Amino acid sequence: MDTKAPLMGEPLPVELMNTIWADRHGRYDALRDPGGVEAWLSSVCSRTDLMTADDIDGLTAPDLHRLGDRLISLRDALRRLAAEVTQEPRPEASSEILELSTAVHVLNEAAGETPHWPVLRWAPGAEPARHGHTGGKAAWAALSAIAQEGVIFFSQNSRHQLRACLAPGCVLYFLKNHPRREWCSTSCGNRARSARHYQRHHRSTGLTVAPRTE
Repeated sequence: MDTKAPLMGEPLPVELMNTIWADRHGRYDALRDPGGVEAWLSSVCSRTDLMTADDIDGLTAPDLHRLGDRLISLRDALRRLAAEVTQEPRPEASSEILELSTAVHVLNEAAGETPHWPVLRWAPGAEPARHGHTGGKAAWAALSAIAQEGVIFFSQNSRHQLRACLAPGCVLYFLKNHPRREWCSTSCGNRARSARHYQRHHRSTGLTVAPRTE
């Protein structure tokens, strides 16, 4: 089961922020129902050692409802912190959480919600390996791990790489991991260049028609 949210290889806190996305038809939420929550968890579970596909299959409908609420709360906190870093210029991308202090509280609470720790497994004749262990359900531990990663991210200088994609209509975030990267995706870059070309053309002809976004 694949999520409809864009997955761009960003750190998991950024991927969670991007479960809100938009196109010319409207704005979407990949976590709006239990099926969407399950799909997103399934799509990212290979990126954490705390949760497997079997763990996700074992979640009940009430589990998914509760997880969805917690993920949305964490996402809103992360997006509010991202807005602080990027000086968010996009009203349509604003978080449901308005106060910075509230966002910090929600993030810290989620980070400590479910204890988890690494354990070493090393059988005779085999290579040693690290595995995740948790005192609670695996999916909740994974949520806490994403929150902890968010704490680390926003407390380090790497947060200054975070960018709001300024292509027309986009509400996604990305890390500027290359000096020439300006957009979250190639399609957004193409759309932004088309919009700029449109504006230049109509300024040169004396028209003031707004560009059409895709």
